[in-house]
Amino acid sequence: MGDEKILHIAQRLFALTNRTSVQYTVHMLIQTLPDTMTRLAQMGDAAVFEPVGDNPQQERRRVPYQSHSLEECITNVSTPTGKRKILKTMVTTACERNCYYCPFRAGRSKTKRVTFGPDELASGFDTLQRAGQVEGMFLSSGIIKGSVTTQDKIIDTVEIIRDRYNYQGYIHLKIMPGAEYDQLYRAMQLADRVSVNLEGPTQERLDALAPKKDFQRELLHMLQLAEQIRRTHPYEKLAGTVTQFVVGAVGDTDHELLSLSNRLYRQYGLTRAYYSGFSPVIQTPFENLPATDPLREHRLYQASFLLRDYG
Repeated sequence: MGDEKILHIAQRLFALTNRTSVQYTVHMLIQTLPDTMTRLAQMGDAAVFEPVGDNPQQERRRVPYQSHSLEECITNVSTPTGKRKILKTMVTTACERNCYYCPFRAGRSKTKRVTFGPDELASGFDTLQRAGQVEGMFLSSGIIKGSVTTQDKIIDTVEIIRDRYNYQGYIHLKIMPGAEYDQLYRAMQLADRVSVNLEGPTQERLDALAPKKDFQRELLHMLQLAEQIRRTHPYEKLAGTVTQFVVGAVGDTDHELLSLSNRLYRQYGLTRAYYSGFSPVIQTPFENLPATDPLREHRLYQASFLLRDYG
């Protein structure tokens, strides 16, 4: 991130100090902003495989970015409340799991490992949104020290954003595989959307994609719990739930994907399913597999919307 860009953000924040309760100064900004923003920029690849808006095919890129600028972490997406500039980032790019398709898998030396504490990440987001650079956040993470510990860090970050910085705008959170009931409930209170990514439509397909994940216990059960939470708290404003499938890497069929999606719409109150056509990543076990035809992805979305909206 260049000095001119930092100065521009600093000036914008300085101009806001008379209109906000948080009294920023240019001196404090220059002291704290560069390192945080530089490390955020190193997470640009976090946006590649995580669609979050209502037009996901406009968000997808077939290859990760290379230049590592902050703009790579900011995506214009369509949300239920209109188009927004969303910061897509992660608590950490380190991960103890070894999903075969993932650029953040354990042991992949080409991945730059970056980790934020909740205070630092919340402060960085607040800086960007007060400067008008972003209008919302999608927050995910690699898994370190287990799913529960990682989910706590995601929740802690967003509690700071909501409570300390009084941010009331759009937030989309990732739910870690095997997170606890209370964590899911709290995430649904804090966010506008939460993602529980099934990745595959069956345990067999999931085993071929991500051998350390349990389809029923860690993933599908979380979507069941989310619907249970909504029914238990009908008058509380809670996040909608979405899921994502990796399409075309391990022989999954359209029938498998759409049958499960229809079940999720009907029985689990799913807001939408994302179908991410597989794109190979170097230095992963799937690096030599062919990319999925974008037309298949497009047709899945068309069929999925018909199932969701018309049954």
